[in-house]
Amino acid sequence: MRKHWIALLALTAAACSGGAAGTGEDLKGQTVEVVGPWTGDEQKNFEQVLRAFSSKTGAEVRYTPAGDELPTVLQTRISGGTPPNVALIAQPGLVAQFAKAGALKPVNADVEKAVTDHNAAVWKQLGSVDGKLYGLTFKTANKSAFWYSEKAFRQVGATPPATWDALVETSRAISETGLAAVSVGGADGWTLTDWFENVYLRTAGPENYDKLARHEIPWTDPSVRKALEELAKLWGDPTLIASGALQTEFPKSVINVFGERPTAAMVFEADFVASIITTNTGAEVGQDAKFFPFPSVAGSKDAVVAGGDMAVQFKDDRVTTELMEFLASPESGEVWAGLGGFLSPNRDIPESAYPDEVTQDLAKRVVDAGDNVRFDMSDLAPAAFGGTKGAGEWKDLQDFLADPKNVDGTMQRLEANAAKAYGE
Repeated sequence: MRKHWIALLALTAAACSGGAAGTGEDLKGQTVEVVGPWTGDEQKNFEQVLRAFSSKTGAEVRYTPAGDELPTVLQTRISGGTPPNVALIAQPGLVAQFAKAGALKPVNADVEKAVTDHNAAVWKQLGSVDGKLYGLTFKTANKSAFWYSEKAFRQVGATPPATWDALVETSRAISETGLAAVSVGGADGWTLTDWFENVYLRTAGPENYDKLARHEIPWTDPSVRKALEELAKLWGDPTLIASGALQTEFPKSVINVFGERPTAAMVFEADFVASIITTNTGAEVGQDAKFFPFPSVAGSKDAVVAGGDMAVQFKDDRVTTELMEFLASPESGEVWAGLGGFLSPNRDIPESAYPDEVTQDLAKRVVDAGDNVRFDMSDLAPAAFGGTKGAGEWKDLQDFLADPKNVDGTMQRLEANAAKAYGE
């Protein structure tokens, strides 16, 4: 979630020096620093992963939590000549900027082999810049999930819809009971980009998704029109969307479905919805609160929009590269998987490593989607377009939620803002 509030920074960085790398040697007495976004329980869980590396190698690992300020912290550290050994970064665009500035070291052959062996090819492509692999996705998010109230579905005899049209029909049946069908956290514009990305991936296909992400096709393209028109089938019916969507922040959109006084039956968002349900409501995930994959649109194949945190290295000494190899292995992912709140694209983490059936299913869908996984498009775009509150894509889609009939105007605004942000 945190990545949606982070703006990418203009970067000027110098390369960092390092030494040779090796594997399987005793690292006792050596220290490695990791900077990451995680605080609270996530920090505690990641520190368990780092302790496993320490136990395995003898190296001392220091973790520095940077939260939402991670890009600023890294820029400051690089400019001051004191970068960490490894960082976990949620934006591939930021990774590319660091790589092109010469601040990152490409991974070594052993790390690259591990990434190739354990992940679908799309994940290696995601971490590559100018043909060199700089990063590996350690933790991912499945952003193609609809969470629903089992009680609300049971009341109308509904089953999880497999198609977009069936979702609209189910929504209408629910709305007739007096309960809104879908709660939308429209006050947080990033949620709306996730809606668009899922519909666009299914209507336009992975190839066009890649082109739009790079702005190789304009936002006035017919493929964008198709996606917006499909969204309008749901967003354009005020009886289906819970009132006040543009004033509803993301956590509240979840509580609206699973709290004591529900106002809606469904909410769309990633696997991290489960933690909000557990922390803020009395609903039990897997019993009262269930999920179904984002429906097929116009006969589309299974696909997943994903977010994630990519491990990159600023040094190439032995302790750094061995930590990178550890993070690329199933072994490291199994540690956090067992603690909960974690998914990985690593296909060799056994399903049984995840603590419950819901998490197992969410992780399996990421792996099974293979090369039909696409990273969150707004995180691939310049922050001025894809990651700024009250501007760019966030604001344009909020305006569209307010007026779903205005497809033409929305496309024109999206294209104008994209062209400006991409420097065209």
